[in-house]
Amino acid sequence: MQQDQRKIRRALLSVTDKTGLVAFAQLLTELGVELISTGGTARALREAGLAVKDISELTGFPEMLDGRVKTLHPRVHGGLLYIRGNAEHETAVAAHGIEPIDMVVVNLYAFEQTARTPGVSFGHLIENIDIGGPSMVRSAAKNFRDVAIVTRAADYATLGEELRQSGGSLSLATRWRLAQQAFATTAAYDSAIASTLESIVEAGEPEAAIAPDATRLPGALRIHLPLAMTLRYGENPHQRAALYSDDSKTGIAGAEQLQGKELSFNNLVDLDACWALAQEFAEPAVAIIKHTNPCGAATGTTIREAYEKALAADPVSAFGGVLGINRTVDAEAATEIAKLFTEAIAAPEFTPDALAIFAAKKNLRLLRVTPAAPALAIKQVSGGLLAQDADLGHVSADELQVVTQRKPSAAEIASLLFAWRICKHVKSNAVVYARNGQTLGIGAGQMSRVDAARFGAMKAVLPLTGCVAASDAFFPFPDGLEVVVQAGATAIIQPGGSVRDSEVIAAADRLGVAMVFTGMRHFRH
Repeated sequence: MQQDQRKIRRALLSVTDKTGLVAFAQLLTELGVELISTGGTARALREAGLAVKDISELTGFPEMLDGRVKTLHPRVHGGLLYIRGNAEHETAVAAHGIEPIDMVVVNLYAFEQTARTPGVSFGHLIENIDIGGPSMVRSAAKNFRDVAIVTRAADYATLGEELRQSGGSLSLATRWRLAQQAFATTAAYDSAIASTLESIVEAGEPEAAIAPDATRLPGALRIHLPLAMTLRYGENPHQRAALYSDDSKTGIAGAEQLQGKELSFNNLVDLDACWALAQEFAEPAVAIIKHTNPCGAATGTTIREAYEKALAADPVSAFGGVLGINRTVDAEAATEIAKLFTEAIAAPEFTPDALAIFAAKKNLRLLRVTPAAPALAIKQVSGGLLAQDADLGHVSADELQVVTQRKPSAAEIASLLFAWRICKHVKSNAVVYARNGQTLGIGAGQMSRVDAARFGAMKAVLPLTGCVAASDAFFPFPDGLEVVVQAGATAIIQPGGSVRDSEVIAAADRLGVAMVFTGMRHFRH
């Protein structure tokens, strides 16, 4: 693309996010650019001592209707859309006294942020649908050969440097890049509005809180996530890969990396798995993940205790794993964790002392994570996408159905509920052996449930005698139950629902173990 320059002589600034605005506007002023602005943006610039022309002075028409109408005017859009050097266009703008606008600096009303605000009213939500902003963005972007459209505060520094070096001009390549970005911005904005409004069944009164219908899946799946990071490669070196994320700064995609090597595709997948598992528990919890499956997980009175229990469950597999932790990591925990080679750790916070300890392991990736709101779980299939609710299902002790003659003890019930939460995060077919808030053996991803039971027992390095066992789906035959009892389990938790439940229950009674049904399955494919 040719690199012809366009001198910026007049700029229109109207932003919701005023980060970096004053510094950028000062640079424009130093380069001789006339500033035109609206409302709060104009006030902010004047307070900084900058000369600004009000939009109403340009249009000859006052801002009105609570600011709904201010930039929707031919003197604005004519100044943006007319093609410089086109004789017919030049004649038309001259006849109507329309002056060129060479740059637009706009970011839109924070609709998504407003929609996420607890208790936001229907009227306030609707008022935060920007009309003039997207219109100016589209007009400027369409005429990118003559007009620069700036929609991100993050671009101010780069654009400022180019403007300084060129004496106030931007290249065609830059204007084209800005236009591409601008259309992506309006597309994402419209998509967010459409998706949010679609979730609201009925138009409410202006002061009424919005009431999204959480029971409905979207009529159209609209996904727009900006590129957050280009990765070295995907699951394997021959695959290209990248991370895409919204601006919420939540979850693994929005985590802040505090130290360590760049994150890989597989790191991110595993970190998401261990973070999700750790978030299952209210008490201090640690999950150690390898290839998206837990090799050890535990709760404790402290993070150090939980980590030591999780590591003891399978110290061999834990080597080179990733850790998910649901509490601040302190020096006591960091001292123990640092003894093992670990790829990455996700936690809500690290104390300064913990960071100092981990600093000696320069390749260790540390992520500070803010919990994300539950979202649709999406998987790709050839020709389309599958979407489902996130698996947020839980059962309490009161909801368990005891189906055997022997009832589980209070200690067994606590262990059963712990094992059930772990089992939810293990690839199917899954069987988990546990005791006292600690996994003992995990049978993951087996084609046969009997093999999952056998494999979980085989993986155990701690005694299984007196443990409990969890199965993510029902035992279709007594043989799987017989394997876990033979391994040492005295109580079993499973969904139930098989046509042969009566045979499995009879086997449990014959073997003298307790068994409870949850009525809920946790397949994880």
